[in-house]
Amino acid sequence: MDNVRQLKQDIELWGGLECTVNRVEDQYFSQMNRNGHATRNGDLERFASLGIRAIRYPVLWERTAPEGLETADWSWSDERLGGLRTLGITPIVGLVHHGSGPRHTSLIDPVFPSQLAEYAGAVAQRYPWVEYYTPVNEPLTTARFSGLYGVWYPHGRDDRTFVQALLNQCRAVVLSMQSIRKVNPEAKLVQTDDLGKTYSTPEVSELAAHYNERRWLGWDLLCGKVDHAHKLWNYLVETGIHEDELLWFKDNPCPPDIIGVNYYITSERWLDHRVERYPEAYAGKFRELPIADIETARARAAPTAGIEPLLQEAWDRYGLPIAVTEAHIDANREDQMRWLLEIWEASIRARRKGVDMRAVTVWALLGSYDWNCLVTECRGYYEPGPFDVRSRVPRPTAVARLMRDLSVDRRWTHPVLQGQGWWRRPGRFFCKQSDDGRIEAQQPHPTFAPVDGKQPQPILITGATGTLGSAFGRLCEARNLSYRLVSRQEMDIADPASVERAIVRHRPWAIVNAGGYVRVDEAEKDAARCFRENALGPAILAVACARFGIQFMTFSSDLVFDGQRDSPYGESDRVAPLNVYGKSKAEAERSVLDTCPEALVVRTSAFFGPWDQSNFVTQALRNLAEGRPFVAASDVTVSPTYVPDLVNTSLDLLVDKEKGIWHLTNSQALTWAELALKASEVAGIDPARLETRPSATFGYVAARPAYSALHSERAMLLPSLEDALRRYLHAYREEEENVILKRATG
Repeated sequence: MDNVRQLKQDIELWGGLECTVNRVEDQYFSQMNRNGHATRNGDLERFASLGIRAIRYPVLWERTAPEGLETADWSWSDERLGGLRTLGITPIVGLVHHGSGPRHTSLIDPVFPSQLAEYAGAVAQRYPWVEYYTPVNEPLTTARFSGLYGVWYPHGRDDRTFVQALLNQCRAVVLSMQSIRKVNPEAKLVQTDDLGKTYSTPEVSELAAHYNERRWLGWDLLCGKVDHAHKLWNYLVETGIHEDELLWFKDNPCPPDIIGVNYYITSERWLDHRVERYPEAYAGKFRELPIADIETARARAAPTAGIEPLLQEAWDRYGLPIAVTEAHIDANREDQMRWLLEIWEASIRARRKGVDMRAVTVWALLGSYDWNCLVTECRGYYEPGPFDVRSRVPRPTAVARLMRDLSVDRRWTHPVLQGQGWWRRPGRFFCKQSDDGRIEAQQPHPTFAPVDGKQPQPILITGATGTLGSAFGRLCEARNLSYRLVSRQEMDIADPASVERAIVRHRPWAIVNAGGYVRVDEAEKDAARCFRENALGPAILAVACARFGIQFMTFSSDLVFDGQRDSPYGESDRVAPLNVYGKSKAEAERSVLDTCPEALVVRTSAFFGPWDQSNFVTQALRNLAEGRPFVAASDVTVSPTYVPDLVNTSLDLLVDKEKGIWHLTNSQALTWAELALKASEVAGIDPARLETRPSATFGYVAARPAYSALHSERAMLLPSLEDALRRYLHAYREEEENVILKRATG
């Protein structure tokens, strides 16, 4: 490790801004419009705070000069590039990013290369000081999506369109760099593309070999390596492309100054002729041959070595400097950090072995939208990056803190980094594990890596027998977060001595208080016990966490409000509880944040989830499905919360070291009766036996607010209620099937 650390300063930390402007039929999808960077000030300073030395930054053709250079609007790029220059961040200017140019052209338009080159020359004229360029991002990947898979414009689905789109883009790169270098002879090309590898069963090894050769094709063209001796020559000319178009690159080489390697969990693929072994979404055909194409991590028994050998392959093939130009995974926060750290350390090892590694680029600084559907629709699916733009001001996440550590060669110490990412854990499989026997299995990685010979620090979770506590335990297990779930007998949170003994024994880095008194009506006659568990206990935990330097999270309720309004409550709204339970929660909030201002207090409402049988949604659906009546209040408005969403988001906030009060719900205000109706509609269950009544007829002992829906002034982080209900039904049915299976097998 010492030798590795000595080399770290030789590898720079770069950043990347997701700026895709892709076209689907006649509709354009702009990431910068959605992440807000197009109109928001202050982002450049945020980026600079991460310690990055360079940034992949857009001056996109489609945005700047959609109707031609005569009407180009340079004001935005003038301001932003000037700002980067002032901050000392080197821009790597991108001109087309997964796009097809302005509306009047396309990737297969013969004039696309010359027109982009004209635009590139204009960019260089306006910014002669800019040194690094990526005229076209990922030309091979874009050609596959646009020319072979039919996903993006011009929606080709054949090899000819794929090859033509690739040649056009690569020719555009060559001509663009020629135009740029007429202005700035020292300009450098950073040519990016996805670098993965394909593995397969022996029956489809020929196809895997083709894919593994094809992945180099964009860089090969630019380096002048494509001629009659190239392994793909026959494939290329058989598409009908004239060989002169191919040989043009031999006569006009434009080798990258830096090979930009983009690497994702989907970059390494597994091909299998046994289609029936895999989920339907992964099944397809190749020239009438049924085939499954799936991420290697989801199928192969032994994890691959990751990016390191791929960097070596690129170095051996080209002998050119290399940078990882996109490093990102769509995952929970700790796995985002684990992915970045794994790539960072692999790059260091590759450099130690002689690869000229220059940088690792964290992607995407402001996150990205709807890449789970390849940006073909606006579904609202957001993947945070170092900053989460769902807050009014982009909020730094734990990834930002890790970047700052890496940028100054500071030891990364977050306890969650002691665990392995999901791509190396046994639970990663979507199917029966496969291995072709030809690839050397990597040494298994430990589930948790000891630190200084000690076991990893856990999260200490109270409420072992409760809905929330057991959900935290289940999801910490799934996320490979070390945890200890403790009962009241193991740690009495209202007893300072008991709390201290548990802390000394378990050495937690965080405590999650997921227990407490939950019987709202009984609390009216049992106020002393309610306050002991809900107010005194959290206060004592806060004192202990402040003393030992432990992160603390506790849960509050919508019942701290009086309901005297008809719009959702935000975090800053005045609390005025109507009952003993609500008063105990309000007192806990006050005492916890007074004692431990760094604590995280989560207010939430109306739990439902797949793992307990007593929640409102489960009971409603079971009764209605079986034709029994179900009664729900028609005049009490709440904001339902799906427990897995609540727990996962709470854990992300805990890892991010967030503090203060947060409202977490699934973003919809409706009455209990409306919730039962909505759930039955999503489940396809006849709601005819649903009975709605005023809450006054239910005989409640404790007064309840008529309106206690929550919204967040800080950020709405949970998915929509409808989305949550769909996932609840899927998870609930899986849970029911597992119970039946266990009974059947004894």
